[in-house]
Amino acid sequence: MTYTGDVTPGGAPQVRELSALTVTKVAVDEKMSNNCYLLTCRTTGETLLIDAADQPETLFQVADGAIATIVTTHQHWDHHRALAELVRRTGATTVAGEPDADAISEQAGVAVERRVGDGDTVEVGDSSLEVIRVTGHTPGSICLLYRDPEGSPHLWTGDSLFPGGVGNTSGDADAFRTLIDDVESKLFGTLPDETWFYPGHGNDSTLGAERPKLPEWRERGW
Repeated sequence: MTYTGDVTPGGAPQVRELSALTVTKVAVDEKMSNNCYLLTCRTTGETLLIDAADQPETLFQVADGAIATIVTTHQHWDHHRALAELVRRTGATTVAGEPDADAISEQAGVAVERRVGDGDTVEVGDSSLEVIRVTGHTPGSICLLYRDPEGSPHLWTGDSLFPGGVGNTSGDADAFRTLIDDVESKLFGTLPDETWFYPGHGNDSTLGAERPKLPEWRERGW
């Protein structure tokens, strides 16, 4: 199957083979249509889940019951509804951005064991993901970057960046300015156009496809 990143709740996952990782994208919850990403090391078989958003049974089955680490990109309730159940089933280590960790622990009912920020890394078997803190959608939102040694970079953005704009800041002008500044400087300012990014909802895109729209996003304020 050719990977497109187009998934729907109740539909089949999409699978992409990178040089050292297999990326499996699955959508859950008909109403919210959250994207969940399972990254599996092709050497060791270790699996990391980005956002245990909902439907733990679905995610458990797609992962064949083995998840070593669960990263929550930010504190919003729709991104961690399956976290407690999956931790109970798998014993996975929980990871989140430092400023959002307490809220996630309280809301999800399971402790965030590792709190991360800019420059930290999260391991997936023999591969490593770089943590990029992008503030604005929430105080502790994080993105995860995989620098494929045999291809273009891959970036998981949670709800901080989508095709067509940055994440919702609920009319908070200061939060929007912080978010657009972080997205422009930390993502578009450091990564090449061919960087493929995977958002928390909807379809994927590349930084190159979205880069020309940055002035428009800044001008419109959302």
